[in-house]
Amino acid sequence: MRLARRTGLIKPSGTIAMAEKAREMERRGRRICRLDVGEPDFDTPEHIKEAAIKAIKEGFTHYTPSRGLPELREAIAEDLERRGIQADPKSEIIVTPGAKHAIYCACLSTLDPGDEVLVLSPTWTTHFQCIEIAEARAVEVPCGEEYSLDEEELKARVTGKTKMILMGSPNNPTGGVLSDGAVRAIVEIAEDNDLLILSDEIYDRLVYDGLKPISPSSIGDRERIIVVNGFSKAYAMTGWRLGYAYACREIIDSMTRIQQSTTTCPVSFVQKAGVEALRGPQADVERMVREYDRRRRFIVEGLNEIEGFRCTMPRGAFYAFPDISGFGMPSSDFCLRLLEEKGVSTTPGSIFGESGEGHIRVSYANNIQVLREAVEKIREFADDLWR
Repeated sequence: MRLARRTGLIKPSGTIAMAEKAREMERRGRRICRLDVGEPDFDTPEHIKEAAIKAIKEGFTHYTPSRGLPELREAIAEDLERRGIQADPKSEIIVTPGAKHAIYCACLSTLDPGDEVLVLSPTWTTHFQCIEIAEARAVEVPCGEEYSLDEEELKARVTGKTKMILMGSPNNPTGGVLSDGAVRAIVEIAEDNDLLILSDEIYDRLVYDGLKPISPSSIGDRERIIVVNGFSKAYAMTGWRLGYAYACREIIDSMTRIQQSTTTCPVSFVQKAGVEALRGPQADVERMVREYDRRRRFIVEGLNEIEGFRCTMPRGAFYAFPDISGFGMPSSDFCLRLLEEKGVSTTPGSIFGESGEGHIRVSYANNIQVLREAVEKIREFADDLWR
């Protein structure tokens, strides 16, 4: 059998590979401290679950419009308006089965084979994968562990083949948040060079220290900006698979045609839950953010006390991205040995792009007891390496 050439362009997910190895070890009876997958350890808030159950009981279990339930698109538009962003719920918003599918549809709608995408790196592996599926080429623009933009570096990477700039702020894997000045610079460079911007803002509610990140859609030409967001992280709804995107009518129309031909529409009763998530009480989100903040400070302080670790304080999401280059081994080897020898599952920085090497991603979306145990085991592992 000969598979399609495009499948060979897609690299397997390194995040999922490490998580699956950890799960297999757990099935064999090994205790594992799971700091790998970016999934909230909190349960979905009760009022959101109740909205889905109510919809099922009322028979709301059939197809919806391909671009999403009108009521949910209106709720998304209302939420955007509270943040100073205008979007027409009828023509400029699409609801998708997960934010990942929104990124997929956006890339297939806008990229042709041979196009180049300037990717602020390190970044989530799915960004690279969706570019590859579209048979375009990712060109990394290194932003380091603090996810800070070098404007001149970005300008220097623009060529005649460049079609898009892809950013994710707050960032996975670093937890960094682009400054307002950096976002404005990206918008200006895009406008000066007639480029699109794809902005992944899935972690925009998970920020700390009073930070309020801005979206390029609030300051730039809406005709060239696609914003992707969703419910998985802020509302602890990873398994519900509910995301959305907003952009100009032409792009949303194209994304809708792809969705019609693939998934048809998001799950009907899950969309009802999404309406409740946005329009219902937000106290659970605020509670989760406060707890993530506590864990953030604990994990960074703990890692920085370990010889060979240097960890910047993240300002968003729920990841730390410590520098482990002093140990002199590839991040993939470091993570594999840490898992096998000490039972702590993390993610190698190398899978997030070339500038991720020399780091590991540590998810602090786990309870403080697990984090405390993990830090002690990482300390033991580091001590073993120095001996």
